[in-house]
Amino acid sequence: MNELAELAMNAHGGIKRWREFKQMSAHQLVGGVLWSMKGQDGVINDSHVTVDLHREWASHTPFTGSSRRSVLEPLRVAIESSTGDILKERLNPRKSFEGHTLETPWDDLQLAYFAGYAMWTYLTTPFLFALPGVESEELEPWQENGTTWRRLKVLFPDTIETHSKQQIFYFDQSGLLQRHDYDVDIAGSSPAAHYTYEHKVVEGIVIPVKHRVFIRRPDNTPLSEPLVVSVDLDDIKFS
Repeated sequence: MNELAELAMNAHGGIKRWREFKQMSAHQLVGGVLWSMKGQDGVINDSHVTVDLHREWASHTPFTGSSRRSVLEPLRVAIESSTGDILKERLNPRKSFEGHTLETPWDDLQLAYFAGYAMWTYLTTPFLFALPGVESEELEPWQENGTTWRRLKVLFPDTIETHSKQQIFYFDQSGLLQRHDYDVDIAGSSPAAHYTYEHKVVEGIVIPVKHRVFIRRPDNTPLSEPLVVSVDLDDIKFS
């Protein structure tokens, strides 16, 4: 495995400790202009998210109702009742985004798909680098605001639902995640610069609890406005 990928996993608690748990859950407060743009403002603004740590699976609750939850897994997204009854379901959901731009509204299942794969990606970073089929390569360092970050180019296999096949992760010299770049393929390949702050230790695992996403310009710098997405996490639990 790439040396920077190993450094990052060790800095965030180590793969051995990570593998002692099966799931992570957290309360999240979500903001930014994306949700109103997509016609989905308020659906997940104050919710709980749960992810599987070793396979792609994520759920938000409540979701479009106090007794409803979303479920995301490869090639499937659903909205279920609290007892597990399927209320809505879509197979191969990524196809439903064909022709979308950043401004195209989403239906409920499209929101569940995006929110599910996005939070699964964020909450399992950097340990997802160790999953089968994930490839990584260190790039030249990047300087921003007087600091130098090491950069890791990661290629995801088709079996993982995520923003884009290629993504770039930025780490400080100790290996802690500082920034994450990707193109949101399901929104017209919109370029994003995603910053992470306030790393907290929970059960020996280091988690950034503040996320801020901005539009990434062609010169690789972020636009300061608008704030596209914000996520603040608390009540993080491993099981």
